[in-house]
Amino acid sequence: MKIAILADPHHHDIHGTFGAPHIAGPRLRTLADTTASTRVFNESYPAFRAALADIAARGIRIVVIPGDVTDDGQAATVAATMSLLDHYATNHGMRFFATPGNHDLYSIHGRHQSKRFLSANGSHVLFTSDSSEPQEESTARIVTPTMHCAGYERGLPPIARLGYFRDRRDLHWESPFGASDRMAERTYEVRSDDGSITRTMVDASYLVEPEPGLWLLSIDANVFEPRDGATDPVPEKAYHDSTDAGWNAMLKHKRFVLDWVRDVTARARQEGKDLLVFSHYPMIDPLAGTLEDEIALFGNTSFARRAPRAEVARSAIAAGLRVHFSGHLHVNDTAVFREGDMALVNVAVPSLVGFPPAYKIGEFGDGMLDIETVFLDKVPGFEVAFAAYRAERARTGADYGALLEATSYPEFLSRHLSQMVAWRYLPREWPADLAEIVPRLDLGRLAALAAIDTPLATLPEGLHGLPAKLHQDWHAIPFMDLVVDWYHLRKARALAAGFVPPARLAAYDALAALFAAGDWPVESLQGRIAAFLRILGEYRNGQPSVDFSIDLETGAVEPRYRGRTDLRQTGSA
Repeated sequence: MKIAILADPHHHDIHGTFGAPHIAGPRLRTLADTTASTRVFNESYPAFRAALADIAARGIRIVVIPGDVTDDGQAATVAATMSLLDHYATNHGMRFFATPGNHDLYSIHGRHQSKRFLSANGSHVLFTSDSSEPQEESTARIVTPTMHCAGYERGLPPIARLGYFRDRRDLHWESPFGASDRMAERTYEVRSDDGSITRTMVDASYLVEPEPGLWLLSIDANVFEPRDGATDPVPEKAYHDSTDAGWNAMLKHKRFVLDWVRDVTARARQEGKDLLVFSHYPMIDPLAGTLEDEIALFGNTSFARRAPRAEVARSAIAAGLRVHFSGHLHVNDTAVFREGDMALVNVAVPSLVGFPPAYKIGEFGDGMLDIETVFLDKVPGFEVAFAAYRAERARTGADYGALLEATSYPEFLSRHLSQMVAWRYLPREWPADLAEIVPRLDLGRLAALAAIDTPLATLPEGLHGLPAKLHQDWHAIPFMDLVVDWYHLRKARALAAGFVPPARLAAYDALAALFAAGDWPVESLQGRIAAFLRILGEYRNGQPSVDFSIDLETGAVEPRYRGRTDLRQTGSA
């Protein structure tokens, strides 16, 4: 049996009214907000439908969603998303099993959401559940409860059909607390760091057997730790968001879940069940073992903050886990952690609303788990918001480069990523001195820099005139292209094929070899560029990430098509 694993669709209903039917037009987020975000918004509407249609056409009936099913958990969005999934359940016999993401539910009482929706003339209207949210540049403000993201007690019943409660069709269902699916019997206590505040939370983990022999283990890895001294349990700021905490917080506050997982994995082996395990957050560092270089180069980036400690993988192995599927980071990656003779494999599933748009298909057989990656290259209607974007651009005069000239959905996401590099990553995550030299250099001048033995703290003025012997053609490749390609490979691994030309990859390899031959302090300019190129090499040379097989006993990961490179294994929808 094949199982589709589709992460982070972040579905936004562009045709919803969001409590204001008197305001005409679709509910399209602004392009300004889109380019400032790590994901696109309006395009989730056609992308989610394209993926579901492809899954249905393949005859797959079981679909796992490792979190962030909705845009931001807004009540109206949840209702529209469930209506869409119900359509596929009714017409294609599909069943959906999810785990909570950080955008689906929030703590006990939920949180407000505010979004700007475009008008036909390029202006925007603010929709919010928060009556104190200022209107600012919006032409109007709509305050509506349909924008509110619920907490667990109110938020789980509307999505009950995603596996969170018993279904009479299932052969087995349980939670860490036993056979009951009543929320009152599925709670635990979480304390603030100083122990002054204790809150009772719902845990939505479950084990279900939807088909004979197949167990799906959904682990709720959200942890909302109360802040020290936060006596009022209602405000969003009373809790630490689970976004960065992930599995690190699970070890601190929800060890009981791993105790239950240990029991589940033992029973699965004894009873001969195929066990597919998933949660929203990764269990292994998704940075391909480059965390030390990442922190040395960029400091505490969002990726670094979200990296699970090694203790997470060790605890998972001790609990009997062998393979774990995650979402959250919107990356395509396979990571392996070994502890003695045992191993844990974390399969990071990319999002539909960031580069690369793809989902996975898993199939058990003969002690193996075969993984196929489906690249979503055809998304009918992906340009649904382009006319509105152009009206917005004409009104604001903002420069979005060639973003709106994209002729395919992957190309649009690739160009969106390029925009993020220029307007988000470089100014917000790079050291200012390093970000400042990116537009000033090309590969030829970088090669000249590698030829200087003396450690440099800053870029020498004369470097602009230095020839790069044997690499004159490298002057045609800007450093900015290297940085953009670096982020493509960071997000997509082998799925970046077709977006990073082979000639540039060869140049990057040669440049990396030049810097690897040097010996500079890590804090020097050359040392930092060497670290940047080492990270690039790890992204390129990691585990197979497209079509591969996992040995469930040894943790070995092998390409499914021997004799073919991972770059050529990309399936497509």
